[in-house]
Amino acid sequence: MHDGSGRVVVQNLTKTFGQVLAVQNLSFTVEPGSVTGFLGPNGAGKTTTLRMLLGLVTPTAGHATINGRPFHHLGNPARVVGAVLEAQSFHPNRTARNHLRVYAAAIGMPDQRVEEVLHLVGLRDAAHRGVGGFSMGMRQRLALATALLGDPQVLVLDEPSNGLDPEGIVWLRTFLQGFARQGRTVLVSSHLLSEVEQTVEQVVILSRGQTMYYGPLDQLRKAQQSRVVVRPADAPRLTTALEEAGHTTIEQLPEGVLAVAGVEPEQVGDLALEAGVAIYGMHTQQADLEQIFFQLTSGQFSGAQLNPASPHFQQQLLHQQYQQPQYQQQQYQQQPPPGWPQQPPPQQPEQQQWQRPQDGGQQ
Repeated sequence: MHDGSGRVVVQNLTKTFGQVLAVQNLSFTVEPGSVTGFLGPNGAGKTTTLRMLLGLVTPTAGHATINGRPFHHLGNPARVVGAVLEAQSFHPNRTARNHLRVYAAAIGMPDQRVEEVLHLVGLRDAAHRGVGGFSMGMRQRLALATALLGDPQVLVLDEPSNGLDPEGIVWLRTFLQGFARQGRTVLVSSHLLSEVEQTVEQVVILSRGQTMYYGPLDQLRKAQQSRVVVRPADAPRLTTALEEAGHTTIEQLPEGVLAVAGVEPEQVGDLALEAGVAIYGMHTQQADLEQIFFQLTSGQFSGAQLNPASPHFQQQLLHQQYQQPQYQQQQYQQQPPPGWPQQPPPQQPEQQQWQRPQDGGQQ
């Protein structure tokens, strides 16, 4: 028998496909009563980890348990864990209601439960329609309804907001939070922190199959470091005044602009006034959670598991989070795994000078 706790435990999980290391020594715990976000870029190892958790892929090393037991030892697993790894496995000519009835019969649930989950996900009015005519968002709702048939204690959802409109995303957020408040467990994956930021309480952030951060979302928020960006008439004099007042984390930016961390704009203004330095512009700059997420998953920390409360993380963040005020495309690119050859940069086509036909050019 399982322990009934609703706890999901991943311990030292590793998976290789040939020479490809998809997941490396991954460990985390998902507790009941909260929504945990499983985050990372595409290809970080999220889906592979969820497949190992659900018994669809055999780990190379380590183990994953639900209620203290591996998935294949749960007896009737659909009564313990409901999972959605994709929202495409539907017969196009079968109605939503009949699709759910087939699955309900397979796990020993009555037809009454079908009507209940149709109501839960907002598909009661579309239950008579063929699934082939459903939008992506409706398919996501039907997939969630299928996962809920067994009234499970644990929900495991892979990118559940794909295809949902803004209203659907708000509905999903409310539903998952209500599900967790019943003392149940929710593990939801995404490749964007902004998608789940208002939903989750705990986060596990992956990059290249490794844990980059595991802990409360509030702790990740506290790692944000604001700073004051100021354009003084005399940067050296203001720098001296700031340092004498104990504000030593100062970065010299182009055109005589200073960026000062750990200080309020009023303090900078007062010190500039005392030093007799005119101020031509000043504003507060804040790094958002999305930017911290991209820094954690960009590969620049070489797979180390970082604690945002640690001085090392704070130092790295202060140095790096403001280097590029606007995101650039290279921040989103995944580096190849260790040992893989680097891809050469794309060749730019040569520009040809156009000439008029009368000057010898082509017609």
